[in-house]
Amino acid sequence: MEEAGYCNCVSVPDGAPAQVSNKLPDKDHDKKYSYLWNCKEYLDPASRIILATDADPPGQALAEELARRLGKERCWRVKWPKKNETEFCKDANEVLMFLGPRALKEVIEGAELYPIRGLFNFKDFFPEIDSYYLGIHGDELGIPTGWKCMDGLYKVVPGELTIVTGVPNSGKSEWIDALLCNINNQCGWKFVLCSMENKVRDHARKLLEKHIKKPFFDARYGGSVERMSKDEFEEGKEWLNESFHLIRCEDDCLPSIDWVLNLAKAAVLRHGVRGLVIDPYNELDHQRPPNQTETEYVSQILTKIKRFAQHHSCHVWFVAHPRQLHNWTGAPPNMYDISGSAHFINKCDNGIVIHRNRDPDAGPVDVVQVCMKKVRNKVIGQIGDAFLTYDRITGEYKEADEAIVAKVVKQQIRQKSTSYQR
Repeated sequence: MEEAGYCNCVSVPDGAPAQVSNKLPDKDHDKKYSYLWNCKEYLDPASRIILATDADPPGQALAEELARRLGKERCWRVKWPKKNETEFCKDANEVLMFLGPRALKEVIEGAELYPIRGLFNFKDFFPEIDSYYLGIHGDELGIPTGWKCMDGLYKVVPGELTIVTGVPNSGKSEWIDALLCNINNQCGWKFVLCSMENKVRDHARKLLEKHIKKPFFDARYGGSVERMSKDEFEEGKEWLNESFHLIRCEDDCLPSIDWVLNLAKAAVLRHGVRGLVIDPYNELDHQRPPNQTETEYVSQILTKIKRFAQHHSCHVWFVAHPRQLHNWTGAPPNMYDISGSAHFINKCDNGIVIHRNRDPDAGPVDVVQVCMKKVRNKVIGQIGDAFLTYDRITGEYKEADEAIVAKVVKQQIRQKSTSYQR
């Protein structure tokens, strides 16, 4: 080090440990590193300590042990350069021998901040940011929904949380199923479904009808449309099994959010699923400590869901019912109407209200309004409304005719005006 111009250097007297210790002992029992405590008055004033330990595992373990005791916030570490095309220098002596004192000085001057868990520089994420800019993964701008009228408002991004709400019987679950079928058809995503209000056979029927575009039964709802054939049914079963996985609580107790997320994690690792549906919130076990409010509880579970989504690059759709709406006039509810907490809209990335037209005077009752109430990421969408029509025979959603949309919007404006006058 002195050859490189650094005179304020010290060497440890007892060599490097084989590995990092599990627990940091207190001062009185820290015998191996007593030399640090003995020199504490000299080390405490130092604002920058460079750790130039050997590059082998014991040397790296020594660097960690020293940094833990000296304080990682004031430690820098040296990265030894290559001494030839295949090998790296092990220590300062090898740099001096193979590359010379000038190279050693440059290595010391180029020491990097010692990493602290949870504290990063943007540089640490440059590879990810580069991929985002270059569009390497292909989902940087989101996955299209399959409905052109919606693509300017909402696209599906891995790692985000979408809250879906709407009054009862508005088609929240049906719309999500149709969205999943569209995404699977476009890019082959797999999904795990925690749908607690659906029997498995009924959910399978709904998904198969959307996929095959024919009714499951020769029942009255199918009208004159031909039922799916046996071959189509068998092909659909294969598709169903490959594309969807189920989280089902087979006990009498309600599932907790931790239980659901642990199984969803297993589905990500085992089957490569990219999307999770939790439907609905009120079917989960909501036991909480006596001193925890519902608002605090909702904030906690939404944080857990968002952390899961981000860590596993998985999009989560979470269905939450609105509270009982008194004096409801038929207009779409908003995200603050969700039962439980305003955190549903505060903490989600995307907030969607599904609303079905119930007024024959305003247009066909199969018109479904998809209201984007919140979009955190401007790259993938914006606040606004899209209108679809629901095909009761096959469960498909199609873009609504412009004339129908205009009629529905006009009637909603009239309803708002009447409501204000009251």
